[in-house]
Amino acid sequence: MFNLLSEDQFLCSICLEVFTDPVSTPCGHNFCNECITQHWNSKAICDCPLCKEVFSNEPQLKVNKLLSDIVSQFRHEAELKAEMQQMIQERRVKIKEIRECVKMSKAAADREKAQRVEVFTALKECVERGLKQLMERMEEEEEAREKQAEGLIRDLEEEISELMKRSSEVKQLFLSEDHLHLLQGFSSLKAAPPTKDWTEVSVRPSSYEGTVVRAVAQLEETLSNEMKKLFEADLKRKQQFAVDVTLDPDAAHPRLILSDDGKQVSPDDVRKKLPDNPERFNYYSFVLGKQSFCSGKFYFEVQVKGKTHWNLGVSKKSISRKGKITVRPDEGFWIIGLENQNAYFSCENDTDVDLSLKCVPEKVGVFVDYEEGLVSFYDVAAAAPIYSFTGCCFTDKLLPIFSPGLHDGGKNSAPLIICPVNQTV
Repeated sequence: MFNLLSEDQFLCSICLEVFTDPVSTPCGHNFCNECITQHWNSKAICDCPLCKEVFSNEPQLKVNKLLSDIVSQFRHEAELKAEMQQMIQERRVKIKEIRECVKMSKAAADREKAQRVEVFTALKECVERGLKQLMERMEEEEEAREKQAEGLIRDLEEEISELMKRSSEVKQLFLSEDHLHLLQGFSSLKAAPPTKDWTEVSVRPSSYEGTVVRAVAQLEETLSNEMKKLFEADLKRKQQFAVDVTLDPDAAHPRLILSDDGKQVSPDDVRKKLPDNPERFNYYSFVLGKQSFCSGKFYFEVQVKGKTHWNLGVSKKSISRKGKITVRPDEGFWIIGLENQNAYFSCENDTDVDLSLKCVPEKVGVFVDYEEGLVSFYDVAAAAPIYSFTGCCFTDKLLPIFSPGLHDGGKNSAPLIICPVNQTV
């Protein structure tokens, strides 16, 4: 409606703002009611600030209804326009944020891909180098075997030549009709030339089993070292997201003992009398961390040395804490644990999954990527992955969760200890 009108046409010439309660003077000019009133009060005469017409008496100002409606509509359209402009600006900012995020993500992905390519290239080169060395050793062994065979054949041919020569000499003697010459020949004929006993002599057929086994064992050791370097680098990146975690005494089961600094939890064989507040577990011996996380990445480490039973991981803040609870991902728990001293497991939706570990972890690292839906566990000393929950859908705040297990007559009395993270693996 007012696309052809400029904002200047709706400005009061006194305050230079859009009209508020516009009124008209007898000369036909318009001003804000408060502005013209103050103007006249500040002067001895009543005049028009624009045309300077002087009025004998202070005129009765009338509200300019048409202008008032137009101004009201103009204000409304201006507000809508400003709102639209703000929304446009917000979306432009969001576009910029998204593009920047994509740019950063691509840069991070490129770095990750470069690192992975570097690692797998090194592994590939290691395998190719091992294969080349194996082929060279096999060729060397085959060459040595051929040389041995050639030497034996040469010796045999020399003996055959000598025997044939002697056989010819004997034949010539027997053809002689001079008996005296025959006797003299026999007396001068030496005994059969010395020959080697070839009964036990042989060339063994090619067998590379020992060579291949040694080469594969060496390759396995090399690959293991390369994989360890990869795991160490990966764990070091995770440790950059280390957070400070302390235990929440209000959530601790009555059979648990917490240290004063909130960094250790031990099982107790006595159930303490504690308030049964809503946060407290009253059936399973769990305790939560005080700190919650609803975005980004975080990492913490827990010492499990000397334990025969433990559980740890993360859980939703809204989990049930009373009575028997189902500890699995679809109930808000992402946990691994140990039972019976050497049986490691992860709590899955359908059933627990047995974990086969090469060595006994003394310190476990827990890494969470909220947006990626990832919860990973590591053997810190070995820098080796233990288990990962992937494809998780987090919609609630996450809390670290711990259980030192039952006291078991002192067999499992060692505490779980939240450790400071050493980022120089």
